[in-house]
Amino acid sequence: MNILILGATGFIGSVVAARLVADGHAVTGIGRNPARARLKQPAIDWQRADLSRMTKPADWDEILKDQHVVVNCAGALQDGLSDDLSATQAEAMLALYSAAKGSSRPLIVQISARTAGAAGDLPFLATKRRADEALAASGLPYLILRPALVLGRNAHGGSALLRALAAFPLVLPLVHAESPAETLSVDDVAEAVSRAVSGGISGDIDLAADEVLTFADLVRLHRQWLGLPPARVSSLAPWLARPVTWLADLSGLLGWRSPLRSTAMTVMSEGVRSSKTGSSLPTTPAAATLSANPSGVQDLWFARLYLLKPLVISGLSVFWLLSGLIPLLTLERTSAHFLSFMPEAAATALTLATCLIDIALGAAVLLRPLAKSALLGMLAVSFAYLAGASLLEPALWLDPLGPLVKVLPSILLTLTALVTLDER
Repeated sequence: MNILILGATGFIGSVVAARLVADGHAVTGIGRNPARARLKQPAIDWQRADLSRMTKPADWDEILKDQHVVVNCAGALQDGLSDDLSATQAEAMLALYSAAKGSSRPLIVQISARTAGAAGDLPFLATKRRADEALAASGLPYLILRPALVLGRNAHGGSALLRALAAFPLVLPLVHAESPAETLSVDDVAEAVSRAVSGGISGDIDLAADEVLTFADLVRLHRQWLGLPPARVSSLAPWLARPVTWLADLSGLLGWRSPLRSTAMTVMSEGVRSSKTGSSLPTTPAAATLSANPSGVQDLWFARLYLLKPLVISGLSVFWLLSGLIPLLTLERTSAHFLSFMPEAAATALTLATCLIDIALGAAVLLRPLAKSALLGMLAVSFAYLAGASLLEPALWLDPLGPLVKVLPSILLTLTALVTLDER
């Protein structure tokens, strides 16, 4: 069959795509960066598309041609600079259903979530519920899958946060530690999609393993999986997490997709439960999922770096902002340092220019779409500073305060941020 997968580069979508290719289907994946996706999964026909801009039926006409199945694995947690929930999870899907009714009426497989509960009225679940209801009323053949917390060999979002918390040194600081959590393997989701494609299942199905753990149990399991010794769980009052949640929401407005945003915390407050309908689909408990995928040192590195990454980015931002703002407060005094090499006007202009460049880089690195360019700019400017100072005043290398030596750790920190920048 010809199968179109939305969100085929994501945590769930990439596994579903690989399974359907292995089943012998012709798979087309759409994403914002098909060139890179093609390198990772060359057996898939990749096409560039942005769901947030495909909100009219006509936007889907060409891509739906000759497709027998559409699998929607796309989704986002919260509105922000990088995500528009209403457009991506609702309007684009309604446009898809309308276009599908006018084409070959493909089977629509929707990877959704339980849309009731404390977070039910938040945009994340409200938009999913709107799309689910429209699909059920569309007259198209469909399957709506509502998986619980999905675990797998890779990690993203909530599963990445579990690994990061599990790697915390000495003690495990958890909010909502006793909230219930049901899980399943990402391979279970792929199996369910595979069965739907072959005509084995349809309708609206909750998917979760039979066991019910707590978040504390899950973190302990992940700690054991990482090969770390047991640590005591410290249950924190929810109000202690509010500053972190506020900062995470702010980072979302800047384009970063933190799993600590308010939507995730609201979901965690009541836990991740399902209303299993007694389906015969296979599901895998958390311990079995982890043991089937033994961790390596790369997993430990990822877990330890995950929560350090935002600190590295924000630390670099503060460093560059201050390095530009502080000299501006004493512009005349700072520019006097260049008077032995150039006229006063040129020294003042050079000082002002370098200050503004530092401030611009410090601000730009906080914006996710500009972060890579800003980090590369930081490296270029740092090397330019070192080269210029070495030529004009090499004695600065021996200065007791180390104005040039201190640039070297900054360069290493910038390289660390650059190599950990990718989110998937």
